[in-house]
Amino acid sequence: MNENEKILYIMKSLSEKYPMVECTLEYEREPYKLLIMARLSAQCTDARVNIVAPVLFDEFKTLEDFAEADSEKLERAIFSCGLYKTKAKNIKAMCRLIIDEYNSAVPDTMDALLKLPGVGRKIANLILGDVFGKPAIVTDTHCIRVSNRLGLANSQNAHIVEKQLWEVIPEDKYNESNDFCHRLVYFGREYCKSQNPRCDVCFLKNVCEYKI
Repeated sequence: MNENEKILYIMKSLSEKYPMVECTLEYEREPYKLLIMARLSAQCTDARVNIVAPVLFDEFKTLEDFAEADSEKLERAIFSCGLYKTKAKNIKAMCRLIIDEYNSAVPDTMDALLKLPGVGRKIANLILGDVFGKPAIVTDTHCIRVSNRLGLANSQNAHIVEKQLWEVIPEDKYNESNDFCHRLVYFGREYCKSQNPRCDVCFLKNVCEYKI
């Protein structure tokens, strides 16, 4: 099986196992909410962010509320997500920039998203893929781990892994890239766990370079 056949086999197998996938951050389909939740998820679990978010968005109901929020009040609201001072500062600044520079609409290009405080390529790709339906590769910890184990990448650097995945995914499958990354997350949580991966029952073990 050559490289092209391998990636197609992996993508097909994952899509059959997980036909319906979505972002594990529950953001009510409002772009700025996903942006804020993605910033909160840094060094924090999606599950924790999903618990914090409903209370947060009930207290701060609009972009303006976040942009003009009292810093200490916002910090208290997101305290359990960790790094709360930096995250609060970023959230206030990004919301202000979206209001002032983008007419209160979350921008839909990589360059514009990367100008928002606290937004790196991981968050930008999440927004591009989930909100705007554009080809995107979100290199979270699951994506990096699974891609390396499957031999699709050979780095722990998120940007390098993103580039390597773009190189192996056929261009005519770019429109599936976002769902592919979500499937890697599902797969990483169910089978290819960081500790004690379930290699004995894994449906991709025949193309995996990690097998224990």
